[in-house]
Amino acid sequence: MNEPLAERLRPKTLEDYISQSHLIGPNGSLTSSIKQGIIPSIIFWGPPGIGKTTLAHIIANESKRPFYTLSAINSGVKDVREVIDKAKQSGGLFTTKNPILFIDEIHRFSKSQQDSLLQAVEKGWVTLIGATTENPSFEVIPALLSRCQVYILNSFDKNDLESLLKRAVEKDAILSQKSIIIDETEALLRLSGGDARKLLNIFELIVNSYDSNKIIITNEAVLQKVQNNTVRYDKTGEQHYDIISALIKSIRGSDPNAAVYWLARMIEGGEDVKFIARRLLILASEDIGNANPTALVIANSTFQAVSTIGNPESRIILSQCVTYLACSPKSNAAYKAIKDAQQLVQETGDLSVPLSLRNAPTKLMKELGYGDNYQYAHNHKNSFALHEFLPDDIKNTKLYNPGDNPRENGLREFLKTRWKDKYEY
Repeated sequence: MNEPLAERLRPKTLEDYISQSHLIGPNGSLTSSIKQGIIPSIIFWGPPGIGKTTLAHIIANESKRPFYTLSAINSGVKDVREVIDKAKQSGGLFTTKNPILFIDEIHRFSKSQQDSLLQAVEKGWVTLIGATTENPSFEVIPALLSRCQVYILNSFDKNDLESLLKRAVEKDAILSQKSIIIDETEALLRLSGGDARKLLNIFELIVNSYDSNKIIITNEAVLQKVQNNTVRYDKTGEQHYDIISALIKSIRGSDPNAAVYWLARMIEGGEDVKFIARRLLILASEDIGNANPTALVIANSTFQAVSTIGNPESRIILSQCVTYLACSPKSNAAYKAIKDAQQLVQETGDLSVPLSLRNAPTKLMKELGYGDNYQYAHNHKNSFALHEFLPDDIKNTKLYNPGDNPRENGLREFLKTRWKDKYEY
């Protein structure tokens, strides 16, 4: 049986590798390391089908290192230890070119499995290259993450994907024997969702469906030959991102019916319930915030509950949370406040803390004026004293503007009674 097209076209050298110029281009952050053969332990983070595994293989080939690979889906602590023992025996203790251990979908490793890697990475017995589609800040334990460099791989753009198709037509040993004309690419690109492997698999499927060696690829032909039901929810593919986006936007738009539908799509597709709960936790603050602070409490309780209970009962807890958040009043005022505050910090730099707000634990600090003229709020009526808490260069800057909803309107009235002479609310 022939290898799939995606495997036949897998690049073997950096010169053949498409995209990720920020990593392996002329000024790429990994280019000089690869050329010098000094490879740090790495976590590659990015969507599926963009070349994480391929790049790991190329790095091993270019640096002439032994290469071991594990999949987090079907490997345990015993498998990890066996590979580490092999790596040590292959010379990892006595050469700077220690073996590379590649772990695909490292985010699926449990804490104990990740712990089993620590000593080998720390001692330099192996150089770890992990690949993940999930944020490593959440899915990789801090001790291991601190020993690795995280590199983000970007999705392929239209030019990258069209270059792949051109390479397939011109250089593949099988397809190059046919007369293939690609008139239109939009349908192919849309069905692939930016996943190069999926693009090539669909393309090969379509080409093989023709009896003749003369083939013209059009959008209509692609859509006719690729049944719609082949594009199902794939928790490692583009719909992973599209459907969570649909869920979030449905909740933001206060539509519990659509929200629970998209939730069901994710659950039926086998999505990680902790991933869903984590996104709900972010949404509760970003899109609801002080319009209903209880939303954050509910979302946090949901995250804790599904982490403990797991499937299948988690679906009920997630449904309760999703419908509650969808029916909640909305405000992004807190999100906008921190966004504007961070921009202000970036523009103004490290402004000095006003002397009145500084701590004065020593006699010298008191003599220098630290804490002078600070108004202790509880010594005043309603526990409030008019004071300037911002640096002089940005004083009177208003960053939090309460949203237009019952609860935040109450916050606005509270602020008006306190700051009517300083800010407009």
